[in-house]
Amino acid sequence: MLNEDRGSEGGKKESPLVSLEPDLKLFNESIHEVAVEIMVEGLSNYPIFIAHQHELNLGEVILDRHELNTEWSIHASTMEEFLEKGIIKSVLKDKFIKSYKNPNDFMCVFVVVPEGANFIYYPYTK
Repeated sequence: MLNEDRGSEGGKKESPLVSLEPDLKLFNESIHEVAVEIMVEGLSNYPIFIAHQHELNLGEVILDRHELNTEWSIHASTMEEFLEKGIIKSVLKDKFIKSYKNPNDFMCVFVVVPEGANFIYYPYTK
């Protein structure tokens, strides 16, 4: 998904998702609580969580990797902020909404790496 190099033997690069998954598992409940809060407070029906390993000026920091000694920082945001900042183009809003999975069952994560960024959906544990 995120520029995995499957062709070369020596330079095979591990997907960033390998290091992200343990953090998403560890903070699953906290992220879910924030998603519910965003929806209950009427901020958005489309919470988005941004996972990154650098500095990022998007959303609100909810889990700081430096404070928590984890691989990734997580910010909370919304589809509306992504539209406002042009990350999601307004002409693609309906397509995004149609592809958006149930926010009670899945977290929508915008994974940012040096090679680019992509949306993934990660299930909440019950």
